Amino acid sequence: MHSGPGADPSEWEGAGVRLDLAGDGAVATVMLCRPERRNAQSPALWRSLAAIGRSLPGTVRAVVLLAEGKSFSAGLDRAAFTPEGIPGERGLFDLAKDEEGEQVIAGYQEAFTWWRRPDLVSIAAVQGHAVGAGFQLALACDLRVVATDVQFAMRETALGLVPDLAGTKPLVDLVGPARALEICGTGRWVGADEAVRIGLANAALPAAELHPAAADLAAALLAAPRDALVETKALLQGAGGRGYDEQRAAERAAQLRRLRDLAGLGE
Repeated sequence: MHSGPGADPSEWEGAGVRLDLAGDGAVATVMLCRPERRNAQSPALWRSLAAIGRSLPGTVRAVVLLAEGKSFSAGLDRAAFTPEGIPGERGLFDLAKDEEGEQVIAGYQEAFTWWRRPDLVSIAAVQGHAVGAGFQLALACDLRVVATDVQFAMRETALGLVPDLAGTKPLVDLVGPARALEICGTGRWVGADEAVRIGLANAALPAAELHPAAADLAAALLAAPRDALVETKALLQGAGGRGYDEQRAAERAAQLRRLRDLAGLGE
């Protein structure tokens, strides 16, 4: 996954994404930039996103994911579903014959996993269609703000496939297994009002306000001391896998680390 089109920074924009580090470098902006293709995704884009995650400097505390055009991402490039496939890439059905098929998919998933690192807070600003891989990329982030025209859909099951880009766990965590099954199994659209109501989105607002709102949310989060936010995010991320008493113990341990640090007693 670390080699091929999109792995080198000089190829990122050609693969459909740009990285911007502004000001003091505390906020990184990742911009999907193929609006003429509704930001359709490809393995080259996934290699670029994975490489961006590996390349972020230590100054970065928040990552804001934006998309140019009317759609956040229409999902996997339709060429992947043709016999010819995406030029220069393995065809989807070739993976079934490849002994390393699972490893190849694991490489694709790298583009979707780093957004939840405990040292970062990631925010997706989602407008228009976010379908399949686009839905899963939005789910990869910690937080989502959406435009009032947003339309989420998970269409993989209708194609005889499953969502495999690390989206099933965050979806279940957000909406529960029954609602997640209904959304994935039917492939139906989820609009802005429902997304906020069921916990998929933190807020819905007019499209013109979407990107500024994401930037404002990042700034508000960064107002907290870095280590306190890192510890809090780790506590919340681990809560689902812990029992009540285990979570209380994790809180105590985290708080003592913070108190030692604030008192100048940290290692």
